[in-house]
Amino acid sequence: MVLALSQSDGALWHYDAEDRTAYCTIGPRTVAIKAKHDPLLVTAHDTLDDLRSEYETSGYWYLASRGTAAKVLALRINLEEAPENDFAVAIADRKDLVLVSVAAPSSQTKVASRGAALDAMADIMGWNTIWDGVNHRSYITCSRNWDLKKFGVFGFWLNDTAINAFIVAQFDPDQARENLALLLSAVTPQGNLPCIMTGNDAWVDRTQTPLISFIVWQIYLRTGNRLFIDMAYAILARNNAWIRTLRDGNGNGLLEFGSSDMGQGLYKGTKLAAKDESFMDNSPIHDEARWNEKSRTLDCEDVGLNCLVCLDCEMLAHMARLLGLSEEARKHDGEAAALRQKIGTHFWDDSRKIFANRLWSGAFVKSVAPTSFYPLLCDAASKEQKKHLLKHLDDPKKFGGYFGLPSVARDDPALADNVYWRGRIWPILNWLVWNGLERAGEVEAADRLVDKSWRLFIKSWESRRLSPENYHPETGEGLDQPDSDPFYSWTALLPFTKHAQVMNFSPWQGWQLRNEGGDFAVGPVITPLGAVMVTRKNGTLSLRRGEETVFTSEKQGRITPA
Repeated sequence: MVLALSQSDGALWHYDAEDRTAYCTIGPRTVAIKAKHDPLLVTAHDTLDDLRSEYETSGYWYLASRGTAAKVLALRINLEEAPENDFAVAIADRKDLVLVSVAAPSSQTKVASRGAALDAMADIMGWNTIWDGVNHRSYITCSRNWDLKKFGVFGFWLNDTAINAFIVAQFDPDQARENLALLLSAVTPQGNLPCIMTGNDAWVDRTQTPLISFIVWQIYLRTGNRLFIDMAYAILARNNAWIRTLRDGNGNGLLEFGSSDMGQGLYKGTKLAAKDESFMDNSPIHDEARWNEKSRTLDCEDVGLNCLVCLDCEMLAHMARLLGLSEEARKHDGEAAALRQKIGTHFWDDSRKIFANRLWSGAFVKSVAPTSFYPLLCDAASKEQKKHLLKHLDDPKKFGGYFGLPSVARDDPALADNVYWRGRIWPILNWLVWNGLERAGEVEAADRLVDKSWRLFIKSWESRRLSPENYHPETGEGLDQPDSDPFYSWTALLPFTKHAQVMNFSPWQGWQLRNEGGDFAVGPVITPLGAVMVTRKNGTLSLRRGEETVFTSEKQGRITPA
């Protein structure tokens, strides 16, 4: 195993053979790292590419590059000699202090498991956290495998990066703020948030379905920090207005995906560009739609888009009230109510008893996706409609099955394509539908979906430590297709739903704990009280902040901290 130490500012890494510690000083600050089992060889290189080339051409134990100071130091550890290892890292403003504080890992208290689901979330976020050397910030990308090659050093998909902020806020709100600041800084002069921004391209002609308000409001509920609302509200309100203005191509108050005459982004002004806004770009629910050049939209009203815009209006109303903007809150509430009413009637296909996309001709689109359940998320479904949706959710010929929600109904011919949104299971769809079930009070159905999601995730995670981008709808295999990334960030939404069965913050139930099952210890995890451990022992649920117990309850089931 090679632990490569490098940084982008030209400072040298040093290895102190006597202390067996590597360190690097940048300005007033020094960082040091020390392993429990020492490296058997330390080599020095100018670049990571030099290290890679040497390793590939000269082998593991090439000795001519031995060194103790370089821009890149490689600590080479033999896994037969040390099949397990611990590392201690310290930062200080003086070199002597950091060398003292980076004690041997064997003398340190080992960090306890956060709980299986929270551990998985932290690992996925940690691996995909990268340094953007162009814009000088750290952020969590959708996949670190993409940024250097596909994106041209840096880049983001709008919703992927927002979801990463949501996940990392469970334990690192500062990094969540960095991710959100990255997205919000890209707002166009016209007011929309770009679908994608990279070192190679900028898709400012299109955005993506608006999830960020939903995410920001939940981060605020978790952290109690109003700064998240202060930084985001005005930009998110402008983005909402932009969508509602430019994505109503036939003027009937319902929305379609589109591509505006802005920028020079790849595919601009095409059906493909419009489908990109959905993030379900090759889904069969778009097959029947046509590009309308005059409106610069598809000629198909999308149930998922309208539901998420409705939800966006609702979340913006919450934010506006918090900021004391009562008139704006009433406006957002009114827009949500009007759209909610239209969704409940316009998109309901009574012949199939399901919500579906609708062409401008009035015909319902044949293919249906998990977006058909989004009316639960924005409270647009009637009691009778909910009954039918639950039947579709459990029907093994529709959206039931061992591993959860396929991206198109199981009896749709497109399922056999098994390519991206044509049949495969996607974590984001499971998460959104789970939220809708929770909002609708369908807790048993929500728990069944969580069980399926966890089963799907664990299949790849436990045996191979993989977090695939998407999964086969029948086998649950994540890497049977070459275009499924093996360690994708938003797949952390699957363990999140499992973690949320212990503690969750939702716009509808607020802060909720569940005192159920066996004994467990989960955390530290962020709450309005700070970072806490959530434990259950002998039927008693407790929150501990450090050594202090701040809440206990023997009540079983779902409870809300007083």
